[in-house]
Amino acid sequence: MRILIRVLGILALSTADRYIGWIILRAYCLVACALTALFSLLEFVEQLASVGEGHYQVADAALYTLCTMPYRLLQVTPSAMLIGCLLGLGGLGRQSELTALRAAGMSEYRIGGTAIRLMIPIGLLLFLLAEYGIPISQQFAQQERSVALYTSLRSEDDFWAYGDRQYLHVQHFERRDIPTNIDVYEFNTDGTLAEYLHADRADIRPDGRWLLANATRKRLSGGSFQTEREAALMWQPFLSASQTQLLRLPPDSMPPIALYKYIRSLRQRHLQALLYEQEFWMKVDLPFATLAMILISFIFVFRPSRTQNTGSQIAIGACFGVVCSLAQQIAGNLDLVLDLNPAVAALAPSFLLMALAIGFFRRS
Repeated sequence: MRILIRVLGILALSTADRYIGWIILRAYCLVACALTALFSLLEFVEQLASVGEGHYQVADAALYTLCTMPYRLLQVTPSAMLIGCLLGLGGLGRQSELTALRAAGMSEYRIGGTAIRLMIPIGLLLFLLAEYGIPISQQFAQQERSVALYTSLRSEDDFWAYGDRQYLHVQHFERRDIPTNIDVYEFNTDGTLAEYLHADRADIRPDGRWLLANATRKRLSGGSFQTEREAALMWQPFLSASQTQLLRLPPDSMPPIALYKYIRSLRQRHLQALLYEQEFWMKVDLPFATLAMILISFIFVFRPSRTQNTGSQIAIGACFGVVCSLAQQIAGNLDLVLDLNPAVAALAPSFLLMALAIGFFRRS
């Protein structure tokens, strides 16, 4: 911890600090764009398998890929920061600029602090992207893809939700966020089915109520169902209008603040929220994972091996970081298998990597 304090304690930004920061930032942006483009290309190839279903064409696959690129940028940030630091600082090392800076009195802690300070603006921009940009782009991408595929009876935006002893199933959303083919199952306290409600479509009112069209209600009474049909029926769901919008997104695309509020809502109703907790803590872990990757890069940049050149050290460091990133993703999903605390499963690998990086850095 004393190393981190010394690194972060140097607040003055000299010309050398700004130069190092610019070199690392430029390398990070190039690597982040390259990785995002690479994974987007793989996604585009995967989407081509759906071309020809319904009205889904190559242009639709390209639009879907473009709209989901912001989410991939968020995913590759830790690895991109690691490779960016290795390329930026490694490039300075190859040209002996690091040696010159240290000879001029600039310590390794100060050079490392310049890299770590970049997390502040980058982290802020990524948070704004995750909170406001990604949900909109992901929702638009899924909506357009669903509309193009819908004529083949394949719906990509149906969801299930539950609460207050009710299960809600929306099979599809039309273009202007209109739920269609709605099923509601209500159960008694003993687990037996009490009522079944089906509607062709619903108009979500500003107050959160749903105006159901062509509704069919079946109540179980005396061992038989009593059927009622209404052209229009006002229904009060257990979900708010904003929650309905969010549930159309997978948990990894939900805004962090809204995800936290939804988890609290599930807990207040004593419902299972493990999947959403897992995704929330993985979002919280993103800056810590990025910090761990930066600290790992210092091992390879400031303590090069005598038997290997700088390029080899950078390649080894990049491979090591990719393996660590994959290990973090695996560990983040272990809570579903081993029933671990989601916060511990998500944060522990990053803190362990930081401790190992600091330990190796001090020992070397």
